[in-house]
Amino acid sequence: MSRPPTFTPPPGTRAHVLRTDRGDFAALVGEPASGPVRGTALLLPGFTGSKEDFVALHGPLTAAGYRTVSVDGRGQYRTAGPKDDERPYAQRELARDVLAQAAALGPDRIQLLGHSLGGLVARAAVLADPAPFASLTLMASGPAAVAPAQQQRIEMLRNALAAFDMAQVWEAMQALETADAAVDDVLDVRGDEEELRQRWLSNSPAQLIATGRQLCEEPDRVDELAAVAPPVHVLSGERDEAWPVPLLDDMARRLKAERTVIAGAEHSPNTDRPDKTAAALIAFWDRHPAQPNGAP
Repeated sequence: MSRPPTFTPPPGTRAHVLRTDRGDFAALVGEPASGPVRGTALLLPGFTGSKEDFVALHGPLTAAGYRTVSVDGRGQYRTAGPKDDERPYAQRELARDVLAQAAALGPDRIQLLGHSLGGLVARAAVLADPAPFASLTLMASGPAAVAPAQQQRIEMLRNALAAFDMAQVWEAMQALETADAAVDDVLDVRGDEEELRQRWLSNSPAQLIATGRQLCEEPDRVDELAAVAPPVHVLSGERDEAWPVPLLDDMARRLKAERTVIAGAEHSPNTDRPDKTAAALIAFWDRHPAQPNGAP
């Protein structure tokens, strides 16, 4: 759902293949230029997104001493995945991928962040095994399914993907954008058109169909998370059509989480207001430093 300002990695950030026991994942890795590394942050993108959604965060986060690793999930952009089999994209499988990524980046605990759909996957990973994570940031990611209006739009997309190829769906999305600019909030059709088009064409349709269903059917698992989670940070813009801000406020209360609202941002604080978003993340991570996996 984010529209990155560029697909070119910033200085100090490099393209990388993260090798895990669940397969290889395309990543962007940022390293602090000097001084000790204060921790490693694993950044998970949202629906229709990619690792480039965090391109504007790598600079300020690495300047603060954090190693940053943003990834394309299975079937997203540059990470391979089957195009006609939804089973590898079940949420439990995506959560296992995240646990494998954390293991590959260890041994210290990871600062985990998930944006939108990535937040639901991050939550599932923590519920499966909280031990690898020093903290969890849910960025514009709510307690259960997205709002009804968003469900309708996602269902339209899923139906189109079942009937047409990716290029045809892209063209339909462009026509729909002209007719209804509000669709941008779900289908990610603004920005540098050619780069966004190439990202879209590289996605697995099975992945989009499966994860779109998850966005529409996700149950409320907040109480489960509250029972096992490391420190949690609920971060959002001041307006969000996928999960209304009051719903995110209530989720933070139920989780006893830290809460940040980024002024001037909507569903993608990472691209709308990256400097303010990075500052909030740094402050939260500084309060919850990583410890070796297995430490109390």
